[in-house]
Amino acid sequence: MAAPGRTSFQKSRIKIAQIPGTRPSLQNSQLLVSTGVPSLDYLLGGGLAVGTLLLIEEDAFGNYSRVLLKYFLAEGVVSHHGLFVASVDLHPDEICQSLPAVILEEPLAQGDRNAPQFGRSCAQPQVEPPTPVQTLSTEKEEMRIAWRYQNLPKVQNALRSDTRFGHNYDFSHTMEKERLQAIPCCTFYPPDLSISSGSSTLDTSALYQPLLRAIHSCVLDGGYDGSQGQPKNVLRLGLLSLGTGLWGDGVVCSKDPSATAPLTRFLLALRAVLRSSLSVALVTVPAHLFQSAAALRRVRHLSDYVLTLQSFVGSGMDANPLYHDYHGLLHVNKTPRLNSFVPVVPDVQDLAFKLRRKKFTIERLHLPPDLSDAPSRLTKAPSLAQSTLAGFSCSSGQSHLDF
Repeated sequence: MAAPGRTSFQKSRIKIAQIPGTRPSLQNSQLLVSTGVPSLDYLLGGGLAVGTLLLIEEDAFGNYSRVLLKYFLAEGVVSHHGLFVASVDLHPDEICQSLPAVILEEPLAQGDRNAPQFGRSCAQPQVEPPTPVQTLSTEKEEMRIAWRYQNLPKVQNALRSDTRFGHNYDFSHTMEKERLQAIPCCTFYPPDLSISSGSSTLDTSALYQPLLRAIHSCVLDGGYDGSQGQPKNVLRLGLLSLGTGLWGDGVVCSKDPSATAPLTRFLLALRAVLRSSLSVALVTVPAHLFQSAAALRRVRHLSDYVLTLQSFVGSGMDANPLYHDYHGLLHVNKTPRLNSFVPVVPDVQDLAFKLRRKKFTIERLHLPPDLSDAPSRLTKAPSLAQSTLAGFSCSSGQSHLDF
């Protein structure tokens, strides 16, 4: 039976939870949150889906993975989301106090300074017509590139979407204390547990169990499980460097895949908590320290998104002219299948990242056109070919194939 005043052919509207800092996905109707990096949101299909787990495989020194974690938490503060921070080497309060400040108003770029602005004249500046000498030089510059490439569109390095989602942050300034104090934040630091229990030694044999209990209690106490009578909000979980020896597992010390049992059980239980609540998690692991490839595959299998950061620091790759403007490479190893059979696949696989004072950007990595006047390999090929053919000649006595 159709409702009064509505025909049976009219579709009922889908009610989506109105939560600040979220938006629905156009591909799979999932509720998305921003990672704090607009280019990473575009790469992941618009943002992180609520109820999923993002696994970041740390770089060699873990510098850039901590930067992404701070971006993720800073976006939660600006969006008034709840936070849960867990770490075993750095204190979570130290991580929260070093979050970057948000940039609310962005200045015009170098190419947009001539754009019309409010309160200024909108008259276009008069441009003098090019002289014949300038026209001839421009034509010569265009002919230096192969004619088949002239009609192709220019490659856009920056990854960005048409709609604005997320914010930009300035790492030279820290976030205001008033913003941090207005956000509910739960922390988990194992040395604090040993102090509160009165024991001088820290038992690292079962740290994942109290961590899971702390996450579950934070979800229930904050009302992130969708309970009635409480306003709906999103909980952001930031778990730093899981899998190290400080957490009590031997995944980085043993080649036996069964050594990952504590970590894999925790990730399986964490995904169950994420699926049943309005929460999203960002987990970092030192994948370069794993002794077993099978252990790394198990950890990836229990994650929804998997990203790998490859830094140029200490690797010698920064000497390559191709990587001169970047700080490392980014590899997308896995994306989830949410309400579809096909996951969101990035349109490009060669990705690089760079960290500036006010922006962390992910760009397409491509070779620039060779415009040098030096002779190429093809111009030197005839001499090599002629010498090779001369060696096979029957009249030459120096040939190895002398007939």
